[in-house]
Amino acid sequence: MNQKVDTSLAECLENAKTAADKVSLLFQYMDQHGQSFYDESVTQLQHGLQAAFLARTNGATDEQVTAALLHDIGHFLMDEHDAQGDFLQEDWCHETVGADLLEPFFPTVIIESIRQHVPAKRYLCAVDPRYHDGLSQASKRSLDLQGGKFTPEEVAEFEKNPHHETVVLVRRWDDGAKIKDLEVPGLEAYQETVESCVR
Repeated sequence: MNQKVDTSLAECLENAKTAADKVSLLFQYMDQHGQSFYDESVTQLQHGLQAAFLARTNGATDEQVTAALLHDIGHFLMDEHDAQGDFLQEDWCHETVGADLLEPFFPTVIIESIRQHVPAKRYLCAVDPRYHDGLSQASKRSLDLQGGKFTPEEVAEFEKNPHHETVVLVRRWDDGAKIKDLEVPGLEAYQETVESCVR
C-alpha cells in the first residue's frame, strides 16, 4: 500500500499571516477531512474533540489540550481509514506524519505528544498490566503492528523524554475518546486555546 500524504495543509499554514489565521485554516481542514471513521464508534474529528474535552475537563494546560485535539492529525492527512478495509494491516506511522507537518508551528511539548502517543501505548502496556485490557479492539489490533509492549530498555529510554508525562496524559485521553454519540464542544471552542500555542 502506498500512503499519500496531503501537503496542502502545510502550504496553507506557511502562508497564513497570523496565529488566528493558522488556526482557522487548520480547523477548516479538520472539519473537511475528519468525517471518515476512526473506528466503529466515532469519526476522526469526533475522536479529537472528545480527547480535547477530556483534557480540558481534567484541568490540562493549553498545550496539553491542543496536543489532545491534534494528536491524530496524521490520520486526517492520509485519510487512511476512509473506505480502506485494510488500514489495520499496515502501520502508516500517522504519528510521525502529523508531528512532522505541525513541527514548524507548535512548541516541542505538543509535537512530542503527537509523535510519541503511539509509543506511549506500548509504554503503558509494559508498565500497567491493566492498561491493555482497557484498550479498544482497534487499538489492540494495531498494537502488534506498532511493535507490541516495550521492553524494560525501551521503557527506560521513553522515560528520558522530558515531555513523557504529558505524552502519557495525551495517550490516556486518546484512549477515552471513542464514545459513540457523546456530545462535546466543537472546534470553535478551542480557537483561542490553540492560538495561544502557535509559535
